[in-house]
Amino acid sequence: MGSQFNIRRWTSKHVAKWLKDEGFSEYVDLLCNKHRLDGIALLTLTEYDLRCPPLELKVLGDIKRLMVSIRKLQKQHKDILVEMGYASDECLAGTVAHASNSSQSRDCQCNGVEHSRDTSVSGGDLRVEQYQNGKYFKYQTRRLDPEFWKTALSSVYVFIVFGFTSIVMVVVHERVPDMQTYPPLPDIFLDSVPRIPWAFAMAEVCGVVLCTIWLLLLLLHKHRSILFRRMCSLMGTVFLLRCVTMFVTSLSVPGHHLQCSGKLYGDVWAKFQRALAIWSGFGMTLTGVHTCGDYMFSGHTVVITMLNFFVTEYTPRSWNFLHTLSWVLNLFGIFFILAAHEHYSIDVFIAFYITTRLFLYYHTLANTRAYQQSRRARIWFPMFSFFECNVNGPVPNEYSWPLSRPRLLKALIG
Repeated sequence: MGSQFNIRRWTSKHVAKWLKDEGFSEYVDLLCNKHRLDGIALLTLTEYDLRCPPLELKVLGDIKRLMVSIRKLQKQHKDILVEMGYASDECLAGTVAHASNSSQSRDCQCNGVEHSRDTSVSGGDLRVEQYQNGKYFKYQTRRLDPEFWKTALSSVYVFIVFGFTSIVMVVVHERVPDMQTYPPLPDIFLDSVPRIPWAFAMAEVCGVVLCTIWLLLLLLHKHRSILFRRMCSLMGTVFLLRCVTMFVTSLSVPGHHLQCSGKLYGDVWAKFQRALAIWSGFGMTLTGVHTCGDYMFSGHTVVITMLNFFVTEYTPRSWNFLHTLSWVLNLFGIFFILAAHEHYSIDVFIAFYITTRLFLYYHTLANTRAYQQSRRARIWFPMFSFFECNVNGPVPNEYSWPLSRPRLLKALIG
């Protein structure tokens, strides 16, 4: 009766006998007589089925004990579950994945609102019903909607933040403390390492190389829209925080080699032109932009570190050479910033810490979807919930051509 051959042929009577043998005689009428469970139906039964209509078992102990017996049965017949299109590992864990080639109903919480809608599911996509922390969550796995309109909004967001940053940099330049009154602050690294004049340019070269690598990966990544949206969201948020810190606190310049003096721009138009020059030159000395007063915290460190983390996160773990190169560029870029005496050590440390923590927190929430079970997370991180509510779990590192058919390349290759 326990063989794989027999379980396929189990009728409601066989299931009733199994229930009695396992000590669940009181549920024979409900499961076998009323709902006519046979062997295959019993094998695919989940805790979700037991708790929800039409069964709605009320005794928690019976639910748990019955699921233990069912999971033992599922473990004995894994190959039958796989053959029928069920993911056996998920069944054993208390979730059931239903293979579907038609439209499925999807219940989720998006932007703090619980709703249902029909979603067209391609072959290979799965609809998962999972029971966690006393609640049921239904979500579709392995389907990542690019949502280009959200990506466009994130681009507008980072565009506005960068423009606002440029304006704040002009304002703080006018408030930079006088070098005669406020000399450079003591700094162990800057006091111990002599200044290298060309180091800051090399730091920007490291950033340009990292940016080139990231843009190439972004172009070829299958889920480029989601990646670009996350980059804009994180970069904009960090630079918005940077605007607040450098506006609130004005530090003295870190070195006497910096030619900084306040009150350089008289009228509003001159300030706007200066802000536009900073914005269009990406705040880089390689493009002829020189700023003062924006020391808390280092924007160059933010950009280099963020690019490094995106490169290493969205490439396969086996790409060791690329990951090593990315980290080398990141660390050398930070060293060159300090060696140029363009920032205090605390500026670089705070920039690195804030950037890495925000990146890790963001991706931990996105990958685990923990915010869906926490109203507090959706209240404190509304923009994150808005951008990520339809991204189901980790983004796989898959690559494809940006166009459906690279005809030009095919023509060149022949």
